[in-house]
Amino acid sequence: MKLLVVGSGGREHAIIRKLKENPSVTEIFVLPGNGGMRKDAACVNIGAKDIDKITDFAVKNGIDYAVVAPDDPLVLGAVDALEAAGIPCFGPVKRAAIIEGSKVFSKELMKKYGIPTAKYETFSDIKSALEYIETAPIPTVIKADGLALGKGVIIAQTKDEAREAVISMMRDKKFGESGSRIVIEEFLTGPEVSVLSFTDGKTVVPMVSSMDHKRALDGDRGLNTGGMGTVAPNPYYTADIAKRCMEEIFLPTVRAMAKENRTFKGCLYFGLMLTSDGPKVIEYNCRFGDPETQVVLPLLKTDLLTVMKAVTEERLADINVEFYGGHAACVIMASKGYPASYEKGYEIKIPEKTEPYVYVAGAKFADGKLFTDGGRVLGVTAKGNTLKEALDLAYERVGTVRFENAFYRRDIGARALAAGNGED
Repeated sequence: MKLLVVGSGGREHAIIRKLKENPSVTEIFVLPGNGGMRKDAACVNIGAKDIDKITDFAVKNGIDYAVVAPDDPLVLGAVDALEAAGIPCFGPVKRAAIIEGSKVFSKELMKKYGIPTAKYETFSDIKSALEYIETAPIPTVIKADGLALGKGVIIAQTKDEAREAVISMMRDKKFGESGSRIVIEEFLTGPEVSVLSFTDGKTVVPMVSSMDHKRALDGDRGLNTGGMGTVAPNPYYTADIAKRCMEEIFLPTVRAMAKENRTFKGCLYFGLMLTSDGPKVIEYNCRFGDPETQVVLPLLKTDLLTVMKAVTEERLADINVEFYGGHAACVIMASKGYPASYEKGYEIKIPEKTEPYVYVAGAKFADGKLFTDGGRVLGVTAKGNTLKEALDLAYERVGTVRFENAFYRRDIGARALAAGNGED
């Protein structure tokens, strides 16, 4: 089989590596990919949002199956275009991808179908939003309605910060048109959990839970990032909580989407907060998370392509999806200064023995060498019988990788270790 994967980051690298395990796969193209993927897939210089060119390439190259991984092309309708051209896909159609593409839509869906989430109000004019801020409890959460590279959420600790957030989104267009409408919602407290789930629109199969680390610096300080590391499973996500989430959140969400004529097929990501009132949805994503994918897929025992095709063909209930026991960890190596300003173009040296455990997110290949080409550069991973074992091995591997201006958090998994002792 000839496969096509749309995307260019560490998540896509993890997906490609897993797809390669299927013996029927003869060739994988990645559009656009990055220089660090060259040994695992053929990189084609077509942007992830260039849907016409992606579809044209897929048809001309006889692609048998496509995986659309990032949010932008999904929300823009890449799966619709590929399927219209006769190419089966993994990923939701545009009508379903709106669950991430519009926070207003997702909040109103949850309200309509009684799915637990934070209390909220939505605004499309700045005057009303600023008036509401005067009476809103502090801290409060302000979200741009549309996609904003994972950065369109501000937790305001004071009234001034809240006003500033509203103005920056709605007047100053910090996130472009994504901030034309905003959601202002109550601030929830409790452990956060990420649960990626396979769904064919009827059946939901959750993957291993994970814990992301969003802040740039140790101790959960610094700016919010796309993610500085992950561990799986999440010790706060017990069997009892998982059962409750399935009954109160996962199945109700998939059924709600079907009732709205927006049947969701693909990977539905549930960002959850385990509050004192029970689990609540913080956000939905219409795709695999990054860097959660880098710890979840290494624990997937069942062949990924087999699962994906079952999702596409709406026969997920017929597949026994299994995961390995144990734990996985991923430490992101980033460029110094990320997520603000940073320099690129430094040579990356990865020892041969470490390479199989590194997912490349931001790099280019030139003159026979690999160079940094992004904020998040690499995800260095490991598995272990215990969380401590996985973390120790991941950091040992980090120590073997070299590039100038590299930085990474040294406390990935610390909260998880404290919560679950890392021994189960």
